[in-house]
Amino acid sequence: MNIEEFRELCLQKKGVTEEFPFDADTLVFKVMGKIFTIAPLERIPTQVNLKCDPERAIELRETYDGIIIPGYHMSKVHWNTLFLEQLPANLISDLVHHSYELVVSGLTKKQKAELGGMI
Repeated sequence: MNIEEFRELCLQKKGVTEEFPFDADTLVFKVMGKIFTIAPLERIPTQVNLKCDPERAIELRETYDGIIIPGYHMSKVHWNTLFLEQLPANLISDLVHHSYELVVSGLTKKQKAELGGMI
């Protein structure tokens, strides 16, 4: 999966916005103002950071050694860095969904209701 396909995948989720809050090369995807994906566009090979359940993060790092690593410049417990072009698209899609759902589960009731009302 390339970065443009990844971008389209993220933007399909309800309530998602894309921003460059840090610099012109770091694309960030948020749901209701909370980050669920960071994509440093200048990194080669193409990499993204995704939020992940800590136990699942460890399992993924062991299964995909060197392709899924602890989150670069992030909490190593809750974030993974994925090398996009070396992973199956269905796994990336699953992990984007997982990251999104982790963030949504932490939203307030008001934010969840607002998100639920979006088309």
